[in-house]
Amino acid sequence: MTAVASPASRGFVHHVTHVVLLVAFTALIFYVTRAVPEVHGTLWTIASIGFLLVAGTLTSEILAPLGLPHLTGYLIAGIAAGPHMLRLVDEHTVKSMSPVNTLSLALIALSGGAELDLSALKQGAKSLAWAMVIQCVLVVIVLTGVFVAARPLLPFARALPVTQVIAVGLLWGALGVTRSPSATLGILSQTRAHGPLARFTLGFVMVSDIVVVVLIATVLGCTRPLLDPSAAFSAQAFVQLGHELFGSIALGTTLGLVIAVYLRVVNRQMLVVLLVLGFGVSTVLDYLQFDALLTFMVAGFIVRNMSNQGHRFIEYIEQTGTVVYVVFFATAGADLDVPLLRLMWPVALLMAGSRAGVTWLGSVVAGRIAKDSPVIRKWGWSGLVSQAGLALGLSVVIAKDFPSFGPAFRSLAVATIALNEMIGPILFKLALDRSGETSHVAVPSLSSLRPPPLDH
Repeated sequence: MTAVASPASRGFVHHVTHVVLLVAFTALIFYVTRAVPEVHGTLWTIASIGFLLVAGTLTSEILAPLGLPHLTGYLIAGIAAGPHMLRLVDEHTVKSMSPVNTLSLALIALSGGAELDLSALKQGAKSLAWAMVIQCVLVVIVLTGVFVAARPLLPFARALPVTQVIAVGLLWGALGVTRSPSATLGILSQTRAHGPLARFTLGFVMVSDIVVVVLIATVLGCTRPLLDPSAAFSAQAFVQLGHELFGSIALGTTLGLVIAVYLRVVNRQMLVVLLVLGFGVSTVLDYLQFDALLTFMVAGFIVRNMSNQGHRFIEYIEQTGTVVYVVFFATAGADLDVPLLRLMWPVALLMAGSRAGVTWLGSVVAGRIAKDSPVIRKWGWSGLVSQAGLALGLSVVIAKDFPSFGPAFRSLAVATIALNEMIGPILFKLALDRSGETSHVAVPSLSSLRPPPLDH
């Protein structure tokens, strides 16, 4: 009689197979990059994307028994393969992957908007409103104070007058309010989590994008006269903000209605349509200076709530789900400035730790005021730690607007965001596991995140 392998032995064999494949594939690419070090161009970019896709997937499977989220595996694979470690993917190739990241971000934003149910948002409005207000106020105040207190540790801030240090601290506090929709959706996509914590985090992170844009513009407008004596307070920044917000929402609404009509009337070649949306529309948005994340999020929201095509639309997006997240986060890992993080990790750890601490405090206070369910009061902060593309983009804006200290400010921001990017997904997955919301059965979509409403 033939012996049947136990599940434990089969699992061990699978993990060993993953390790062997990862080592073999890495060795092959390592040899190719050393044998032909000058190779660049489109074909090598495609090969690098393929390698990151395979390496990220295998690494996430190897780390899965430790309870780590897949996103962590993708990031680790990208960091190891990046220009600062094994150099399997050099800086030129990482930069050439930006169109792929543009497509990934568009699909992530569309998916996030399509997962937001209007009735659930209305019924959970009290919880979300209190959390949004308290998180914004506490994070800005506390992180500004931490920045001012850490002035002796920051070479670029030591020579600044106290008023300017406070102004820069306000910029730092505003930057700390940003969250990561991509990390949130990546964890929810992997865990298929359903419950009050998953719904609360999804609603908070997606809606906060609008709040963050307004807050950053306000802080920039108020602090610019303090940081640049030649600059006067101007309402032009708020005019530009209104243009960006109104234009993004209007274009997103139009785009959502067009997608809904297409799904109802044609409903074919959706992969091609998603590619056109990701590449073509993003180019138009860049030209018009609209916010791509907000535009695509609104488009997904319109498809979900203003038509009966939302479920079908989510299914199409999720057919590309794993590939999107692997490439997006593996590329983010490869683009991570490891030497900078190594140099600035003590201060970055202080900043990241203080942000996580005040996020936890804000969650406790808001939960008690809104009378949230115990699970949100205990774990509601966990999904708000991650930071990624939006925070990095805002740090670039600050660096350009204030060249005297901006580059050093951005370096600290990059190091701190890197820590939040690595630690945040782990905390959120841990919270979903501990709260019992992680699904152990594969389902075709994240439809479990839709009503019932938030518990109170």
